[in-house]
Amino acid sequence: MSITFTGIYAACITPFSPDGGEIDIAGIEAQVDNMISNGVHGLVPGGSTGEFTALTVAERKAGNRAYIQAAGGRVPVVAGTGALSTAETIELSRDAEEAGADALMIVPPFYDTPSIEETIAHYRAVSSVVDIPIMFYNIPDATGLDVSAEEFGRLGREGGVACYKDTSGDFSKFTSVYLDQSDDIQAINGCDTLTFAALALGTDAGVWGAASFIPRLCVDLYNALSIDTDIPRARELWEKIHPICVFLESHSYACGVKTGVELVGMPAGPTRAPILPLATEYREELRGLLSAAGLETVA
Repeated sequence: MSITFTGIYAACITPFSPDGGEIDIAGIEAQVDNMISNGVHGLVPGGSTGEFTALTVAERKAGNRAYIQAAGGRVPVVAGTGALSTAETIELSRDAEEAGADALMIVPPFYDTPSIEETIAHYRAVSSVVDIPIMFYNIPDATGLDVSAEEFGRLGREGGVACYKDTSGDFSKFTSVYLDQSDDIQAINGCDTLTFAALALGTDAGVWGAASFIPRLCVDLYNALSIDTDIPRARELWEKIHPICVFLESHSYACGVKTGVELVGMPAGPTRAPILPLATEYREELRGLLSAAGLETVA
């Protein structure tokens, strides 16, 4: 199914109860209202930022459904449904589609590191049983799968993949896909520190964890670069945003985003083991970066 993703899609956290034992549905509702009211164009729950590897299958379904319900059709929801097996990926994908997801974000199996032929077959199997678009989640540091620019084109043509979220940090390859393979697959940035470069290149969208706690700044940057072509304004915004992005990519990412969410006064809850809370000095460093960017923080 063809679709063009446009704008800033927030990579969403999974808020937990204070003891970490349950998903905080009210927290999800508060998060969604905050992000949408600040202009975010779409939501991506159930990915790395959402700690999907620490959730049971039932929790993953419940978390995706809660985000879909909270969004209420106001913005698209791209539900994370990647798993180690094709069967479980299909189970999660069908459930998300049934719940009303607008698209699926699927990370390739990340233990056995399948070949490109096996990877294409995996995505083809999923795309054959759902009727909503699929976003390939490219994160080779976690999956061990290094896809070439030409192979991304094959994923679009042969695997039923509409687009890919690139979290590789390889901007040269990303540019090659954008320039040479765009007829077959849409290239979407997923690397925080490359957001300015990717939007300046012309890519239509980005999936961005920082949008969970600095949504207005993220959307303002998108508007400056992609809508208004106001480079001086974009540079001014990027000076505020870039240090926050560097911070997130220097620590446990999900923990950093959750800490940011908490610092701006939204419900987050703890990360799940084995991920530990940020040390006090790092928490205060992030507070300082938020303050420097003009945001108020809570105690």
